[in-house]
Amino acid sequence: MAGSGAAQEFARLLRRLKERSGRSYEDLAGGAYVSGSTLHRYCNGRSVPPDAAIVVRIARECGASAKELQEVMAAWAAADTERRRAPTVESSPPTAVPAPPPSAVPAPAPALAPSPPSAAPASRPRRMPWVRLAGLLFTLVWVAASASAAGRGPDHRQVSMPQRVSAPQWISGPSWVHAPTPVDPRMFGVTLNSNTGTMPGFRIGAVRFWDSSTRWADIQPRRGEYDWATLDRLVAGADKAGLPPLYVFGAAPAWAAPGAPLGPYSDGSRAAGPDDLADWDAFVRAVATRYRGRIEAYELWVLANDPRFYNGSPRSLVEMTRRAAGIIREADPRAVIVCPGMGRLWEAKAREALRSFAMLGGYRYCDAAGIKLFQRHPADPPETMLEIVRFVDRAMHEAGVHRPLWNTGTTYEIPLQGSLDSQAAVDHAARFYLVGLYGANYNLRRMYFYNWGGTKIPIVLQAEGGAPTRAALAVEQLQRWLSGARLRACGRGLPIALPENVWQCEFTIAGARGTRPAVIRWTDAGMADTVPPPGATSVRHLDGTLTKPGDMIRITEEPVLIES
Repeated sequence: MAGSGAAQEFARLLRRLKERSGRSYEDLAGGAYVSGSTLHRYCNGRSVPPDAAIVVRIARECGASAKELQEVMAAWAAADTERRRAPTVESSPPTAVPAPPPSAVPAPAPALAPSPPSAAPASRPRRMPWVRLAGLLFTLVWVAASASAAGRGPDHRQVSMPQRVSAPQWISGPSWVHAPTPVDPRMFGVTLNSNTGTMPGFRIGAVRFWDSSTRWADIQPRRGEYDWATLDRLVAGADKAGLPPLYVFGAAPAWAAPGAPLGPYSDGSRAAGPDDLADWDAFVRAVATRYRGRIEAYELWVLANDPRFYNGSPRSLVEMTRRAAGIIREADPRAVIVCPGMGRLWEAKAREALRSFAMLGGYRYCDAAGIKLFQRHPADPPETMLEIVRFVDRAMHEAGVHRPLWNTGTTYEIPLQGSLDSQAAVDHAARFYLVGLYGANYNLRRMYFYNWGGTKIPIVLQAEGGAPTRAALAVEQLQRWLSGARLRACGRGLPIALPENVWQCEFTIAGARGTRPAVIRWTDAGMADTVPPPGATSVRHLDGTLTKPGDMIRITEEPVLIES
């Protein structure tokens, strides 16, 4: 094999990627799920990877661009075919290699064909030009990779080289399909960062009260004494605007937990439940009784798995949840009870706290589960939040309980993060809610954007007293598109015959002449040209403009509505 020109060219490209990465063979090999000696043989041309997926993992570990990935895949295709034609094949010594978990397989790459192609038989090489062969093999790898998003657990079986690593099962079609279901306008929520009672100046479906001077310490500064003025204003404002409010419990007053750690606020509130749960019972009863029939839902603690907001035990939190749920149901049977909000879910410790609450039976007392969805970094695609949703779904399944998920916030660090530019803010704000629709298959039902009224955040919808931003108007336009719509299916990329970076949700839209099919398409990065849906008649944009579809429709990070 060392004398093979194709193998040497492949090795040269792979070696170039390795050297540019600045990482050792052992370091790269660990992420690519091969041994260091095996990777060394690939890079010096002594052997060729037996499986295209191995090549992709190595290239991704090296930080290859899409163009470089295609180049190295074409070289591998030539080397692999040459190896197969040879009268003798030099095999690598058997090496035990763990099969990669789904998270180690890269996301699918652009392609227009929904079904996985097959390489031409070695006996008929002239009928398959190299460029086409490489492209099809490249597509095959991504097809296999796309199925990994279904959430299968890692396979820890040992395989020996040169045995091929089995590809995941290929499944075409949307990520999910169900009978058309009305799009709930309450899914478009915001958290109010205001205590004036003013409501958003653009279309929205629900409001949440936090960072609005309505914490427990604000309302009950002393045992037995209540100050309802701010919460009365907010509830009255929401009622006048026809917006269902969500009240959030949290931040115990100092008198209720004098020995507990201070919380993150300047009012002396504590990051714990009260010393005497009778004080908790009394406060919950007072709120639920006063606002019976006027507050739609209650979130029983804010960021309950973040020690800056709650550092008590999971068992104590479950007991607080049990007691509050019983009190609220007695005082206001129609109120929705949302279990304590769980945040920081990119972190292992925070995930374990959620699991503990679930396994201890906490979610059995609630109508919905509060979770905090956010990207690791503000500029990351909003679609990355679905990784958190999938984790929560698995944790719920392990505990044997499935509650609707309400996204009730973000991370405490959000004021420290940089602002997005105007266009990115438009794209991300609209896609924040589209992620909510895409996550319907995981029981995601409500999305509260953080926040309205404040300006120290990456995306500002509207400063109180100012006009709605372009991002806010984009959210309003998205709601207009979906007024009276029914959601049928969502999917992405190759399985639904779209390029890898394109996402799509399907709807039926109500109109004067009855219902008609429509789709919303967007990319998580860059742009892509796509074939219009059958019978497409118009393309609507978030700025309100309308265009006619051509032979191809260019899709960008800003969602468009395509009607048929």
